[in-house]
Amino acid sequence: MLALLEAQTDAQNVAPHAPNRVLSDVPVWFEAWEQTLSRFRPESELRRLNTHTQGNMMPVSDTLCEVLAAALDAAVDTDGIVTPTVIDALEYAGYTNSFETIHLESASMPTMSIWADAPKMPQRWREIILNRVERCVCLPKGVRLDVGGVAKGWAADQAAQRLCAYGAALVDAGGDVAVRQCDDGTRRDHAAPHPFAIGIANPFDPTNDLELLRLTEGGVATSGRDYRRWQRNGQLMHHLIDPRTDTPAQTDILSATVIAPSTQQADIAAKVWLILGSANGTQWLESQPQLAGLAVLEDGTIVRSSQFNQYVWP
Repeated sequence: MLALLEAQTDAQNVAPHAPNRVLSDVPVWFEAWEQTLSRFRPESELRRLNTHTQGNMMPVSDTLCEVLAAALDAAVDTDGIVTPTVIDALEYAGYTNSFETIHLESASMPTMSIWADAPKMPQRWREIILNRVERCVCLPKGVRLDVGGVAKGWAADQAAQRLCAYGAALVDAGGDVAVRQCDDGTRRDHAAPHPFAIGIANPFDPTNDLELLRLTEGGVATSGRDYRRWQRNGQLMHHLIDPRTDTPAQTDILSATVIAPSTQQADIAAKVWLILGSANGTQWLESQPQLAGLAVLEDGTIVRSSQFNQYVWP
């Protein structure tokens, strides 16, 4: 779920070893978040919550409470298009283990013709009780959670926020990129904010970039069907569930990249755009003035939102 690829800082006028020391802590942060939020780890806090809370209030850690709140807020904001209650549909599709091992699975999975028998849980997020003050949660009986829809973006934002005390920071968490300037909004030498170059990979040729972005603050996230996909009974499956059908989304978008004020927002918006498809999804994105993006369709067509070009590196 969480995979740290890169963390950088552009530090000015600080103790020479301080940035290196804090950078060495970044993998420790991600490991702690993984142990809290992963649905695959047997001893994770989320796994315990899914197993034991059924109908009872259960105290949770600050991290889990914050991410659950973000997941439920995302469900409200997207009218259930991004929801933490799609775990049954994910498992029914065959996403039962971390993606690195999923190709080793040999169990026969149901065909689309009998998908109607799958459990229907996506919209039951409305029944979840989360007390954000007391930090406890109650899941309805039969409901389990997968917070993968928001956790990676949340983690990237958290890491970048911690790092920006030492200078302009970029964190790449498995393709979700967070950029933050110093806490005072400028570099410590009072120069202009430090821009970072971020490439948007071509899903048809990942070794080449479609565009190079210039970002000084905010987040970039990509959702796609080009990587996390697998075959079951001769049918192509992927991990982006459309809660309206409880099946992997039937969409003409192969990958969607969104730029937003935070990586968490970008991550959520990229999923909405992809699930809704190029027509409805682009219309939705254009209705959000704080968002910009680029989508690649199955036929190779590239769709850019009206706000996108302002982020392209000159």
